[in-house]
Amino acid sequence: MTKQLVALDWMSPGADLGGYIQAVNNIPMLTPERERELAERLHFEGDVDAARELVLAHLRFVVYVAKSYSGYGLAEADLIQEGNVGLMKAARRFDPTFGVRLVSFAVHWIKAEMHEFILRNWRIVKVATTKGQRKLFFNLRSAKTRLGWMSQAEIEKVAGDLGVEPAVVRQMEGRLAAIDEAYDGADTGDDYNAPSRYLEDWTANPATIAEADSVELDGRATLETALGVLDPRARDIVSRRWLTEDKATLQTLAAEYGISAERVRQLEQNALRKMRRDLGVED
Repeated sequence: MTKQLVALDWMSPGADLGGYIQAVNNIPMLTPERERELAERLHFEGDVDAARELVLAHLRFVVYVAKSYSGYGLAEADLIQEGNVGLMKAARRFDPTFGVRLVSFAVHWIKAEMHEFILRNWRIVKVATTKGQRKLFFNLRSAKTRLGWMSQAEIEKVAGDLGVEPAVVRQMEGRLAAIDEAYDGADTGDDYNAPSRYLEDWTANPATIAEADSVELDGRATLETALGVLDPRARDIVSRRWLTEDKATLQTLAAEYGISAERVRQLEQNALRKMRRDLGVED
């Protein structure tokens, strides 16, 4: 049934919001008796025509609720459309045997749809996810007694009134005070201080990575070539003195090769000089 209701032209305000509001206000309100009759036909028989009349008669109430959320900077037409979805859901679930009017039952569904729409669209990053945060989002501004940041005493009072932790109140106050900023500074024209300047990881640039890898490979190949011109002992001395994390001392190598530390130093210097010459690097 919901899909059939969604197809009604009345569900979307369209471009002419003023005309839509005037039109829904001209729809006759239902008497308690008529509302109960329609609700019973819908609830017990699934009568779509009854559902249509019930919903149309309450569209003015959705407009009224939407006006109370005008301070969030979202289009009133969008809020009305979301509220209409909530109204349809309420009509489908309404049980006339409970003895209450549809408007009393539907207000919770209408507000729930509007709340979800506001939370999805108010900021690029969703500002409220937990039950406590959602409660704060829709009550904090009205709970504040003055402009500016709240004092600790005010935070604790709001936290007590709404049943949340003071830290959550302070966190939500900061989120509500923040603004969205374009990644590339397009909104302000200030691309120099835009997040793209300080959030971009230049080390992750594929071209830079490829270039660095190429240089490293070339360097390793050149080093291997230079080491290849040395005899095994000289190559071992250079490698262990310069190319390992745990570098060997002159004394350690001298003991291993049965020569003096001074001789090890001379072999090392001669080998390095030979490598530089082979690489075309002047001393």
